[in-house]
Amino acid sequence: MAQYQFKSIGYIKSPYKQKFAIPRQPGLIAEACGSIELEADYADEGIVRGIEAFSHLWLVFVFHETADKGWSPLVRPPRLGGNTRKGVFATRATFRPNPIGLSVVKLDGVTRKNGKLQILISGLDLLDGTPILDIKPYLPYSDALPDANGGFADAAPETMMTVSMSENAEQFCQQQKHYPHLRTFIEKVLKQDPRPPYKKQRADIQHYGMTLYEFNIKWTVDGEHNHVTEIMQLP
Repeated sequence: MAQYQFKSIGYIKSPYKQKFAIPRQPGLIAEACGSIELEADYADEGIVRGIEAFSHLWLVFVFHETADKGWSPLVRPPRLGGNTRKGVFATRATFRPNPIGLSVVKLDGVTRKNGKLQILISGLDLLDGTPILDIKPYLPYSDALPDANGGFADAAPETMMTVSMSENAEQFCQQQKHYPHLRTFIEKVLKQDPRPPYKKQRADIQHYGMTLYEFNIKWTVDGEHNHVTEIMQLP
């Protein structure tokens, strides 16, 4: 059996600091902005020459937080309520024979910050610190196949979840000049209903917390309604 070794070319700086609340697929939340910070060996402007002619990029990455947890030939996709088993190659599950993922993101520019070369991206679905193995331009004429069959995930996921915010949470969002779309970002994350499938069947009021960017967000879920109670700046 052939074996190969790869080293990361960079890593992701993402608003998602934990797996909980990351959207199931890329592009679902356009306001999710981050960057790819290239490693020193690849921090030459020549390596990205011409990249800004493309609107989107393919990222090949490693599921680094679950890479040591093994894999199974059968998995339970959250899209099917977590009760139906499918073959791992028929899903985009994290636990794979090789813990490699593929994600398409919007390219927002290239910059150098504190001596480090960064590729600015949005619409990402990647955990902060995710190692990147390769970057390829997205080609609409070959990569976009409008007649393709999406199997059990043929359309973007939709929920009936609604979102409200306490007065203090609303004011906090309005004060964040560096994140002008923070409220919209939080709202879209919660409308995705990031809870595990078994929690969605409960009738009691549930309390949750998550970290986005450098903020801790607390909210409650009552039926199909999310209410953000508090947003705090992390130290």
